[in-house]
Amino acid sequence: MHNIVNNLILINKELSTINNNTKIIAVSKTFSMEHIKPIIDYGHIHFGENKVQEALEKWTKIKDKNNSLKLHLIGKLQTNKVKFCLPLFDFIHSLDSIKLAEKLANEQAKKNFKPKLFIQVNIGEEDQKNGISLKEFENFYKKTEDFELDIIGLMCIPPFVDDTKVFFEKMVQIRDKTNLKELSMGMSNDYLSAAKNSATYLRIGSKIFGARD
Repeated sequence: MHNIVNNLILINKELSTINNNTKIIAVSKTFSMEHIKPIIDYGHIHFGENKVQEALEKWTKIKDKNNSLKLHLIGKLQTNKVKFCLPLFDFIHSLDSIKLAEKLANEQAKKNFKPKLFIQVNIGEEDQKNGISLKEFENFYKKTEDFELDIIGLMCIPPFVDDTKVFFEKMVQIRDKTNLKELSMGMSNDYLSAAKNSATYLRIGSKIFGARD
């Protein structure tokens, strides 16, 4: 059996010991479709990309043939790229401005397609990171209600520290103040901690596919 499939099986076994409904997004950015295909054939359906153009080239044909596949945009989305995102991406994890919310609302009306959205939260209050700051979150969340968007949850990329648990716990507290259910958090280095702290979507790349060039 292909190593990538084995990696996915091992991760699923680890997660099966944790009582949750966590879904694995296999982060396939930079990897060729030839490299990805073994776990598509195995039956995995959730995949993550961070660049719109790369995703268009890689996923358009295979998604047309396999409508069970779900594609997640996990990188920064610029407003001028929104028109290319729909309907390719089923989930967008990086809603971080009212301007982007408005653009998405307009485009989904044109395409008659509603992607599921996550609000990106700058949980570590880091200047170099995208996302809504903690002090602006409540106001931003209220403003998004002006648009007919399918916002299902929150996403974060915590600071690069040895123990990210405190940031995951903080995300749960923020989520619980909303009517949202989903939490997109946890990557190859901390997915078990995220799963233990209520993550519903894990974004796992190198742990499945191996190191990137």
